[in-house]
Amino acid sequence: MEAADLLTRLPRPSEAGSATLLELGSGGGSLASHLKHHFTLTLTDRSPAMLAVSQALNPECEHIAGDMRSLRLQRRFDVVLVHDAIMYATRPVDVQATLKTAGLHCRTGGTVAVLPDCVRETFTAGTDHGGHDAPDGRGLRYLEWTWDFDSADDSYMVEYAFLLREVDGTVRVDHDRHEEGLFSRIQWLGWLEEVGIHAGVELDSSGREIFVGTRHI
Repeated sequence: MEAADLLTRLPRPSEAGSATLLELGSGGGSLASHLKHHFTLTLTDRSPAMLAVSQALNPECEHIAGDMRSLRLQRRFDVVLVHDAIMYATRPVDVQATLKTAGLHCRTGGTVAVLPDCVRETFTAGTDHGGHDAPDGRGLRYLEWTWDFDSADDSYMVEYAFLLREVDGTVRVDHDRHEEGLFSRIQWLGWLEEVGIHAGVELDSSGREIFVGTRHI
């Protein structure tokens, strides 16, 4: 489980809830639902709809609407976490702005963890598929197709195709496209250092390269 792996890389509070954690781009709060038993969480996202999902799942957590590139809470936290929402930053300036936000909100000596899905050196094109059926007759099948049209730019594409079956047996097809950022390991480390975070590269339990560092200024 991703949360269990992440917890081994974060400072462990002396007792549950005694340390504060800010998540930038927290989405529907799935990861937060596992972290809230260990930290006092502040969850931020620019989507009110996603925050509403998270509030239903994590009512005990603080929720704040805001863009991870420009959020300014005038507070410092023991841990600042940026999960896979960072993949939607497709320009260097957007990544740098997000990391600046992380640095400004992390106390000196605190931890910043950034978890991109991949870096340029580890990107691979490919496909995935799956789905399930419900007892009432509904069903879903999906195809995920990851590809990079232009290896010279800073992004790649993820295409999703969904076959959705209704209770009455009718089936519809939906397509969703995501453009995601792709940057080198050295760029990530350099940008973190620029905002006062001395970070290293770690491999998580799935073999993904993530960045965990300490704010030193």
